[in-house]
Amino acid sequence: MNAHLPALSGGGNVLAIVPQTFEETLRIARAVCASGLAPAALIGKLEGDDAAAAVAVAIMSGAELGLKPMVSLRSFTVINGRPALYGDGLINVVRMSGKVAYLRTGCDERGGKMVGYCEAKRLDTGEDKRVEFSQADAERAGLWQTKAVVMKWNKWDKKNEEKPNDSPWYRFPQRMLAWRAAGYCLRELFGDVLGGIRDEFEVREIADAEEMRNITPEPEVENKPTPPKPPKPPVPPSAAKIIDAEPVVENTSEFDLGAYLDEIETALASAKDEADVEEIWNDFDAGAVLETEGHADMIETALAIKMRRLADLSPLNAG
Repeated sequence: MNAHLPALSGGGNVLAIVPQTFEETLRIARAVCASGLAPAALIGKLEGDDAAAAVAVAIMSGAELGLKPMVSLRSFTVINGRPALYGDGLINVVRMSGKVAYLRTGCDERGGKMVGYCEAKRLDTGEDKRVEFSQADAERAGLWQTKAVVMKWNKWDKKNEEKPNDSPWYRFPQRMLAWRAAGYCLRELFGDVLGGIRDEFEVREIADAEEMRNITPEPEVENKPTPPKPPKPPVPPSAAKIIDAEPVVENTSEFDLGAYLDEIETALASAKDEADVEEIWNDFDAGAVLETEGHADMIETALAIKMRRLADLSPLNAG
């Protein structure tokens, strides 16, 4: 059987597939999910279009930093909904920007303690920077790990358990010091390149701190006694109440009309608003008193005193 097969040729350039539209990005994301290559840190328990959407967002986030789709998936992680770059991914993005004259990281020893450092210089502006993050800095920040076994919160069983210490600060302290220094240095010197993206370890520490705040329950106190309510302060008697306590109106032949009207005017002068005016006026009950005492013709006079006080309290006359 003679089959004519096309000849295989060598050479040629290998180019990455870079999507140009959202539909193309989503198509690549679905292919990544279907192949099983989607990083667990990105998709978690998501499935179907939800998982593809998470991958697509990672690809788009990387594209803004100049990363090709598959490089984005290897460089990005998502922690508590925050996108973050792995330590080497952060350095890779800066190096790929074409704005780096030099970039060096490492870890030295001073006085028996380690000191991580990062020094870099911009090619376009000539700015340079060196940032150090020491073992002492890590200890003050609560990052330094020296115990092989630590207590960890088991969110499924809702309890603390002893676990082997798998913290990178325990396993790779020199690299962590250097990468933490790089995170601070590169974000300050190449902020326009990174666009506010943090490194994985800093974002994880922020997430751990938030989780600890959320899982620390407040102690429950059964039969907690209710504190006694503070006594109410005594209510000062108003002018109207004083008049009630010592009535000046008596149904006798000695009723003094002038004094009664003066009392009304004096009491109303102490009113601070229209509600006080009405309360004082009702306490005096001027209409009934004047009619009972045979001075019904003076009701209009008493009412005029009330209306003058209301006019004084009007906003139009304020100030």
